[in-house]
Amino acid sequence: MITVENLTKTYDDFDRNGFTAVDAVSFSARAGEIFALLGPNGAGKTTTLRILATMLKPTSGKVTINGYDVTTQSAEVRRQIGYVSSGTSVYDRMTGWEMVWHFGTLYDIPSKVLVQRMPELFERLGMWDTQNVLGAKMSSGMKQKVSIARALIHDPPILIFDEPTVGLDVLVARALLKTIDDLRNRDKCIIFSTHIMREVEKLCDCVAIMGYGKILANGTLDELRMSHQQNDVEEIFFELLEDVPRNKM
Repeated sequence: MITVENLTKTYDDFDRNGFTAVDAVSFSARAGEIFALLGPNGAGKTTTLRILATMLKPTSGKVTINGYDVTTQSAEVRRQIGYVSSGTSVYDRMTGWEMVWHFGTLYDIPSKVLVQRMPELFERLGMWDTQNVLGAKMSSGMKQKVSIARALIHDPPILIFDEPTVGLDVLVARALLKTIDDLRNRDKCIIFSTHIMREVEKLCDCVAIMGYGKILANGTLDELRMSHQQNDVEEIFFELLEDVPRNKM
């Protein structure tokens, strides 16, 4: 459902003769699978995901989302995806219900469909506590629930989660990971970005380890352990990062 081929994103930077944030990245992800981008801050994860979500244009390379090209068919791509990040904001003067309904109308979902879909979504995500709460008065956990509901309201086949547990307390983060796992069981294709090893080991089917804009290794956890002859995934992660010279900053 997602195919990324030689994706590159560079920025003009006269002090550094240009800066490459994403460097010839390639990977693919399928329905019913959670594909992780694992890497430290600055690895290029968010830039990659923003290109997938049509928020940034690639410098070169090709990305297709459910058969649509992110550069030439961006409107179609946006209908195929839901995007959730740790920094997603909410409208201070709208309740949780109003915000999710508003996003449904932006996707041209008829009111009669929203009337059925909204209660199902609120029940599944356990977010009735946000129904009548204004965004300005929501906790971080409530805001993240609303962000997920907004991403799911049009029932997209592909979901992109960019560091979604950052800033959440342990109970809310645990509930969020359970929701993501449930979405995989609904045959969604999920891209999950994180720098937290435990989340990858617990949740993900495949993982691409990123560092300095490059994919340093790609495969299932078992494949990575076998190819590197190392059972500790964290050790594999740090060994790969140490073996690659840093981009000059």
